[in-house]
Amino acid sequence: MSGFNLDYIARRRKELKLSTEDMAKLLGYSNGSVYWKYEHGVYKFNADKLPLLASALKCRISHFYTLKLAKTES
Repeated sequence: MSGFNLDYIARRRKELKLSTEDMAKLLGYSNGSVYWKYEHGVYKFNADKLPLLASALKCRISHFYTLKLAKTES
């Protein structure tokens, strides 16, 4: 099972010194506060935005996902 890693996205954006306004422009959102809501999980990124996001963050789409181990009951 995998989960979407918003922490990675925020960290990578900051590493590249991109603002939320920069990201909004690159992804076609109206402003930085709208992008911020995606980065913080208020909204979910649509699949069609993932290639643009990967391009902006200079990474692979697979970097957006983390492996989550299923909890087993004892």
